[in-house]
Amino acid sequence: MNRSNVLVSLDIGTSKVKVIIGEVTNDGLNVIGVGTAESNGMKKGAIVDIDQTVHSIQNAIEQAERMIDMEIKNVIVSINGSHVHLQSCHGVVAVSSETREIGDEDIRRVIDASQVISIPPEREIVDVYPQQFVVDGQDEINDPRGMIGVRLEMHGLLVTCGKTNLHNILKCVERAGLEVEDICLQPLAAGEVALSKDEKNLGVALVNIGAGSTTVSVFVEGQMIDTLVVPLGGDNITKDLSIGLKTTIEEAENVKKDYGHAYVPEAQKDVTFSVTTIGSNEKKEFDQVLISEIIEARLAEIFDFVRKEIRRMGLLELPGGYVMTGGVVNMPGVTELARDIFRTNVRTSFPTYIGVREPQFTVGLGTLQFAHQNAKIQGKVFQEGIGKLNQAEPVPSMENREKPRREQKAKPKKEDKEPILKKLQNYFFD
Repeated sequence: MNRSNVLVSLDIGTSKVKVIIGEVTNDGLNVIGVGTAESNGMKKGAIVDIDQTVHSIQNAIEQAERMIDMEIKNVIVSINGSHVHLQSCHGVVAVSSETREIGDEDIRRVIDASQVISIPPEREIVDVYPQQFVVDGQDEINDPRGMIGVRLEMHGLLVTCGKTNLHNILKCVERAGLEVEDICLQPLAAGEVALSKDEKNLGVALVNIGAGSTTVSVFVEGQMIDTLVVPLGGDNITKDLSIGLKTTIEEAENVKKDYGHAYVPEAQKDVTFSVTTIGSNEKKEFDQVLISEIIEARLAEIFDFVRKEIRRMGLLELPGGYVMTGGVVNMPGVTELARDIFRTNVRTSFPTYIGVREPQFTVGLGTLQFAHQNAKIQGKVFQEGIGKLNQAEPVPSMENREKPRREQKAKPKKEDKEPILKKLQNYFFD
């Protein structure tokens, strides 16, 4: 196994923390480890409790480590939320080589040049994603390495996010005993798995319905042109069911997963179930049609927000239609309801990799593929994502896990350089 191609993605969601270990090559992806855990420190896609988020990350990491019997060292973190902003950027440099052959150094220089722009002090540049290179006026070049030219330009997408949000994410990962290898934007990652090249070229909207929020991303002519977050998701459906059935959130969530249907015309009245009413030990019986009416109303509201936001972007028609992904689309009837509301072609995207054939893993899988391709374009070299466990010492238990891993990683850091977290704190809060 070529370890340099073994990458680990970390997707910190509102309901689940997902870890995927994959061997990534230019030809595809081979998933070799998966870990999932309940996410207790997140609300609406934002961290609200550092300790609980760290514990959730550790649970997911340990599960993935036990699957491959190796230690996870570095992770690629996917980020999303209303604090993430996109803007176009442009860089121009002269080719430095005497032979005028474009190399890795020229690529790095033009990417650095594209970041010389003014941004608000409370925001931080996360990364630049090249969309196309231009060599002496010739555009639409994906990789200019090896070409001969005098002037090199790059048109790309600059991603910025709030310093506080970024600081909290990095702090959670650091406290979990991990190093952040790279940061990846979730909509771009999800599009890598959920969308085909033809859909991206024609014009398509990717709707990722998670527990805390719904992310809408629009791709036109092969590139993402905009993304936004609607602060409604599966948790809102669960709360509506809890109120309608007068039961607990936990029981409402189980009802949604076991009996939920998003399209009333296809719901079945003979599918019944009973739930315990809050404030008493009595159980009441309900049918699928009743909860389908509640679910459809909330999902219709979410889809209506999506449609309005896409029209606000000035896109009246998307030839590629809509592609649905995210944990909520596991529920029957979501696609049928979306077709009724959007009045165009709609399909649901499910990953095809063994062990992760659920839409909740779309972002994690896409993070591995997109980060690998983007690193190749930018000339980045990723470190090993995993390493061998010390056979003399077992994997530490969850209650003792954080301290040993931090101590093991802290000693070489003090000898070599100042810790990353301290640098960030000094930079953000100087």
